[in-house]
Amino acid sequence: MLFGEVEKEAFCRIMRRLERFAGVEVMTYAVMGNHFHLLLRVPNREKFVQRFLEDGGEERFFTHLGLLYSKSFVSALRREVAELREMGAMKEVDQLFARFHKRFCDLETFVKELKERFSRWFNKHHGRRGTLWMDRYKSVVVQDGDALRTMAAYIDLNPVRAGLCEDPKDYRWCGYAEAVAGSKRARRGVCRLLERPLDSWDVRPAKADLTACEWYRCWLFGEGREVANEAGLVKRKGVSAERARAVIETSGKLSRAELLRCRVRYFSDGVAIGSREFVEGVFRECRDCFGEKRMNGARPIRESAEELFSLRALRVRPVG
Repeated sequence: MLFGEVEKEAFCRIMRRLERFAGVEVMTYAVMGNHFHLLLRVPNREKFVQRFLEDGGEERFFTHLGLLYSKSFVSALRREVAELREMGAMKEVDQLFARFHKRFCDLETFVKELKERFSRWFNKHHGRRGTLWMDRYKSVVVQDGDALRTMAAYIDLNPVRAGLCEDPKDYRWCGYAEAVAGSKRARRGVCRLLERPLDSWDVRPAKADLTACEWYRCWLFGEGREVANEAGLVKRKGVSAERARAVIETSGKLSRAELLRCRVRYFSDGVAIGSREFVEGVFRECRDCFGEKRMNGARPIRESAEELFSLRALRVRPVG
């Protein structure tokens, strides 16, 4: 079990950063103690690359590289392209761009780079060398609709099946918990697999009884009920029938206290917690620690009835 809390946070950070660069979409995920599960949507590469071939596309391309690479790397690549053009080596320029284009919207490349980048971080962090992963990843194509939602539930319920928590919202390193904690990217992933508008996580669409958050929570607890044999022995771990019934009877609604508790796990990320005046005072004292564009310090914690604020958004990753 090589993945502790810090390792899981680092993996998620690398995953999200590479996701944006590669053009794939992580609809949900679960990072466990010695493995991970990803539910990915892989768009059409030609459509994705087209933005870099239109007018102004080259500048968009270099800006896009900044999602994954340092400023020095991007600057060096700009100089290399300029030098090749001065020499009239246009074919080499096209080949250089093509090497990056091939990495976009490709499942195999995405997983390969994710494992490689995390392995480098892990080895550096732990002072070790060599490979980290034992086997090649396994993948399966999933149809839209119930099959997709069942797969998503399987992934988000992994920590419950493993006995790590009783409610998937309480396991910080899965897509559902990240969505409940406020991540817009995680919420969009769940909304997409539910075939709901991408902004409908906590908004009830027309002709719909439940928000995406409520609907998916009911689905999770319906799919996640534990299974027992005739003797009453548990064959498959999961949520109890009573707990599943309670969630479905309340239509998957989470109270303000429950939502706030999901944010509590991230309080240490907030640096300072308190009233607006208190947080603004800390911000003024530590002004040099923040960028010039930062105009104020207080960030509201929406779920709090006491109008609490934090100095940093509570979804900020604690691992640098």
